[in-house]
Amino acid sequence: MKNVFQGWLRLICLVAIFQCGPALRVRAADSLVWREDQNQVEADIESWPLSKVLESISAATDWQIYVEPDTEYTVTTRFHNLLLPQTNGPARLFIYRESVYNATQLIQVAKRPKPETPDGKPIPNELIVRLKPGAKESIDALAKRLGAKVVGRLDGFNAYRLQFDDAAAAQAARSELENNTDVESVENNFSVAAPGQLQPLAMSSPSSPSFKLAPPGSSDKLIVALVDTPVQSTRAPWADYLVEAVSLAGEANPDPNQVTHGTAMMDTLWDALGKALDDPASASLGFLSLDVYGNKSTTTMFDVARAIVEAVNKGARIVNLSLGGYGDSPLLDNVLAQARAQGVLLVAAAGNDGGTALTIPASKPEVLAVTSGKPDGTIASYANHGDFVDLIAPGASVILYNHQAYLVTGTSTAAANASGAAAALSINNHQSPIEASAQIPKLRGFAPPKR
Repeated sequence: MKNVFQGWLRLICLVAIFQCGPALRVRAADSLVWREDQNQVEADIESWPLSKVLESISAATDWQIYVEPDTEYTVTTRFHNLLLPQTNGPARLFIYRESVYNATQLIQVAKRPKPETPDGKPIPNELIVRLKPGAKESIDALAKRLGAKVVGRLDGFNAYRLQFDDAAAAQAARSELENNTDVESVENNFSVAAPGQLQPLAMSSPSSPSFKLAPPGSSDKLIVALVDTPVQSTRAPWADYLVEAVSLAGEANPDPNQVTHGTAMMDTLWDALGKALDDPASASLGFLSLDVYGNKSTTTMFDVARAIVEAVNKGARIVNLSLGGYGDSPLLDNVLAQARAQGVLLVAAAGNDGGTALTIPASKPEVLAVTSGKPDGTIASYANHGDFVDLIAPGASVILYNHQAYLVTGTSTAAANASGAAAALSINNHQSPIEASAQIPKLRGFAPPKR
């Protein structure tokens, strides 16, 4: 085992060295030294626990390192001035015994207290305005008078997104709007960051499950909507069942050589669906993609609300929200409540801050909040937890894009797995998605949270 483990440690060094910072020393007789300028590494380790080795690598490189829980080894190895090739490898390491899916524990170098709820980031020059029914002044006239532009509309809710020249103009307008008898409410609009770029997986990976659904075209099919970044449907196994791809943030031009988060979530949902369906060939489903990011790095709570309304209006019975932010939106609350009242299952990611922060929309009562963890109820160290969490789901999936494998981790993945499972159970059991969602914890890989 020692020789095998020495080889494993050298592999980690080979993969990790190229991004390391200044040389890191522990002590002369027992050390792990990284030299970025010389592209070399040396080690003189007599008996370090695995956790210490991984913490040293994480501290030197700022990499995210995931290890299978309860993996305990003692490391002994020596090498001097090992020359390492330059590489553009992935910025994550996964340490596991048999399956990469079991590497769920994030190595944390320094534990810092996390805020109960991180501050949301209101967009300083924007406001969301709701007019009363029968308002005498139209939103266009009102915006013109206040020197604003109407950049978003939810006419069914009398809700509008106003954009001003600057924060001062928005603040001045807010004072007037709050005293306007035609105005129902005024609120801030909050930004929602896009998920990070996915990194390729530098190892062999299983192929995606191969299955076919009932031929597309049925009018009574179950529609599953994905609110996310754009999807790339070319050659995707679910492409024939994509009913529509709607862009709510302008035309997007994703890099064809880089998989998008939306594509990865759709692949994950598809895989979960295939694993849980009793008879895929008779299952009538369709998918709806709603892009709320376009080419931007953020979206807004207003556009998330608008996407949910669009999904429901187009017949979606399940809406997957592998995204989230902080900052309450009464408009979004209203949209979620109405969607739930119409029998729509809303599934959202609990967040990857590793604390009890109330991520929105996951923390709302109308939403199935999904975190990442193991079937025994253990939540991944990076995943949010707390009383608002409804379900623990697998937080890792391997997807294939352009013949390149990607390992996707996080509560976004967990939410997509839950949405796929809910769709399958709804069809298997002839139940509504909301009714079927109660059975998800019985599936392999899922669990209810420990209270």
